[in-house]
Amino acid sequence: MTTPSSPILDVHTNATRRHFLAKALAVGGSGFLLANMKAWGMDLASTRDAPPALAGSGKGKTVVILGAGLAGMTAAYEMSKLGYTCKVIEARPFAGGRCQTARAGSVLEELGGEKQVCGFERGQYINFGPWRIPFNHRSTLHYTSSFGVPLELFNNDNDAAYVYNDNAAGALRGRRLRQFEVKADMRGYVDELLAKSLQSGAIDSQVNGADKQLLIDYLVNEGYLSKKDLRYRGTEGRGFKVNPGAGMAPGPGVPSDPLGFSDLLQSKLGHIYHSVHEFTQQSTMLQPVGGMDAIARAFEKRVGRMIRYNTEVTSLRNRSDGVEVGVKDLKTGAVSVVKGDFCLCTLPLSVLRQVDTDFSPTFKAALQGAAYAPVCKIGLQMGRRFWEEDDGIYGGHVFTDTKGINLISLPSSNWQGKRGTLLGFYSFGGDAAELSGLTLKERAEYAVAAGEKIFPGQYRKNFETAFSVAWHRVKYNLGGWAEWSEEAREKAYPVLVAGEQRTLLAGEHMSYLGGWQAGAIESAWQQMALIHQRLSSQGAAA
Repeated sequence: MTTPSSPILDVHTNATRRHFLAKALAVGGSGFLLANMKAWGMDLASTRDAPPALAGSGKGKTVVILGAGLAGMTAAYEMSKLGYTCKVIEARPFAGGRCQTARAGSVLEELGGEKQVCGFERGQYINFGPWRIPFNHRSTLHYTSSFGVPLELFNNDNDAAYVYNDNAAGALRGRRLRQFEVKADMRGYVDELLAKSLQSGAIDSQVNGADKQLLIDYLVNEGYLSKKDLRYRGTEGRGFKVNPGAGMAPGPGVPSDPLGFSDLLQSKLGHIYHSVHEFTQQSTMLQPVGGMDAIARAFEKRVGRMIRYNTEVTSLRNRSDGVEVGVKDLKTGAVSVVKGDFCLCTLPLSVLRQVDTDFSPTFKAALQGAAYAPVCKIGLQMGRRFWEEDDGIYGGHVFTDTKGINLISLPSSNWQGKRGTLLGFYSFGGDAAELSGLTLKERAEYAVAAGEKIFPGQYRKNFETAFSVAWHRVKYNLGGWAEWSEEAREKAYPVLVAGEQRTLLAGEHMSYLGGWQAGAIESAWQQMALIHQRLSSQGAAA
């Protein structure tokens, strides 16, 4: 395999490569950076399509796996095929970790909170953990394919959905707009400015000759400009005042009027427009039919016999010839020790930090390297799918600047059904911390009040029941996902990836795919290969 070369410099070493990427970011921005990362297999897509093909046998060896989330179950599934005895310790009465879906009867009790029992109608659900799969997360898709988990499209970008800003400046404040209105007008006006600048020669130093006319032609096409005077006057794509129809009236319909360019700029609504989406945030993504926990249940079907449920990890000791894990049965209170040749710990760092371990001071310090994101979600069951019936919005997200809401995500399944359950808010950081302090009833009221501004007369009228989660208040998670600073990635992360003695770590926090199921899966693949290598070499030496 040859290494790609660049006019900036040739890349031969990791150090030089990092230097090059830093320059790529400075010179060409994130798009150029991602393009080069893609060329080297360093982008945010999955780095593997399938688990590593490991030679040899693990028979006679035992691996203790802490946590039955996707990382833990991935390791148990793959290593058991090699003959390893896998003992999986899980504090909850079910597997899946954060891969959870709330449906009728689901129970959740946050730390210091109320016991919550989901009251959704049968067939209604909300993915309050992971909720979408990018096409390039081939590791996740490897298992949905292998296990026969049916998938459907997740509409991650719907131009027919609304954008609503309470705090926008100028004439557009508090005005509900279709995203296609905002996107078409911003694109049209900006393309008009650039096309006229090209025509006038204002930027001949940047583009001239044949390229100049070719770029003008592109802008006319891309921005729906008049070929005669290069003006943007609107486009059918931004909708009509009166839609076209049959007969003489309404006939061809009545075109809509563009929003004012200055109004758009002042409102900052144009920030919703992206010419190309982020690599892991495509317009169409994927989801399992019936709920994301179908992936967890497919794993559990295959490794459930290896899992000790309702069992909390209390201590971890590395010995010269193995590991000893202290556990407590949460039903009986009985304590015991689980022994093995190696330990793969997939507990979130936020949880592992609370376990009594014999890790070195250096390793314990590294465990403090990642902060965990406060994250809140709420599912709202509606008695009528008014967003479809009244507004013609099928999936996608409504964006708003209402504090703590961020977006309202409309379901990408069971279109034109009777009821529908939407994601009423997806809150992060300080906003999530504030929302988590509300009672369950107050959270629902806050979400409904915000949605009522965007769908007046329908949101509150059709609201039936809610289910919410504050991941930073869920006992065995204590956060949505790990967040690494640049310094911590450089100093603490490598220490944790290397593990200590007979313990290795895995999970989304041990990857650069933080917050994604692919991160957990690929981390497990990497670390189980290291365990197999270690134990195989020891066996050979013996």
